[in-house]
Amino acid sequence: MADQASQPLGGDLPTASRFLFELDGVEIGVFREIHGLQVTVAVEEFREGGQNGFSHRVPGRMTWPNVVFRRGVTQGNALFEWLNKSSGEGFAANSHKLTRSTGAITAIDHVGTRLRAWELIDVFPVRWKGPDFSVESRDPLEEELEITHHGFRAKTQT
Repeated sequence: MADQASQPLGGDLPTASRFLFELDGVEIGVFREIHGLQVTVAVEEFREGGQNGFSHRVPGRMTWPNVVFRRGVTQGNALFEWLNKSSGEGFAANSHKLTRSTGAITAIDHVGTRLRAWELIDVFPVRWKGPDFSVESRDPLEEELEITHHGFRAKTQT
């Protein structure tokens, strides 16, 4: 019998279509798309004198790309206010001290049960993009948020 750690979340293969974003424990909202939840480990190579059959390869620096969130435009201003507080006059008013937050991306199932979360360390916003407008467009209004961070920790939900 397989242990619980090797079983798919919720017993079935979950879809990638239900997730939410939280900031310092406060639910910011559900997003349509999230891109960039990944880590890359550089490989350092060392050649040993007299050993010509191979080079020693060891893990090096870890890098995490920015994470981009996309959703429909909402009436709330939480994301835009967070951006303003973290940059420009908001940043200057805080004596140029950046307040980094803890973010979390959480996968949820079809009934809203939290399945798994990725806690983002030391996040702050670096880009917000509003909707594109055109008299010929029938596309829904969308906004994008891009954040940077110092890595993440995967967490199972209890």
